[in-house]
Amino acid sequence: MSDKFSFLSHLLGRAAAGPEYRLAENYVLLRDMVFTMRPEAIGIIAPHKPEDIWGVVMEQAYPEALVTLVALADGSVSLYFSNGGGIIGMGSHARPQRAAQALLAAAPEFRQHCQPTTKYPLPQKNHVHFYLFTHHATLTAEAREQDLLRDHNPLSPLFHKAHELITEIRLIDEKQEGKHEEKQQSEQVLSPSSGDNPAE
Repeated sequence: MSDKFSFLSHLLGRAAAGPEYRLAENYVLLRDMVFTMRPEAIGIIAPHKPEDIWGVVMEQAYPEALVTLVALADGSVSLYFSNGGGIIGMGSHARPQRAAQALLAAAPEFRQHCQPTTKYPLPQKNHVHFYLFTHHATLTAEAREQDLLRDHNPLSPLFHKAHELITEIRLIDEKQEGKHEEKQQSEQVLSPSSGDNPAE
């Protein structure tokens, strides 16, 4: 689990921590969009059972910033950071897609630990909020991060499933960063230096 948190801390460390969370405008807009979207608008058709879960959101409050993980039944997989960063479009990759499907498949087991809500407050530091989207209500639950980590909360398995998805996102993100760095290095090698005379 430690490597998952170090990955997030690395990303969140791009912005300085403050006494209060400073919410970037794009984070607020993306978060609002997640909580107000209708499933039909993104091609998710209501099933025979309206209580079926079509989306899972986990929000975790780190000392540096807030992290919002989104997994939807249309294949969308994203991470949003309150400092303005984010990783989107992970659902197009096989491993994050499978991990997201596993998270969605596991979510119904935890309905009994959730309550219906129409409000979506940000979690306090060192706390975690879960949101389960159904076709007739949004369900929510809150827990302390340490209780989830130590398996002292009935939502711990869902928390670990969500972090399995974060791990797959991390692996793809690191792979893409590695390719980007290799491309930059290659371009530097192949590009003529500023002192070269192309006519020579």
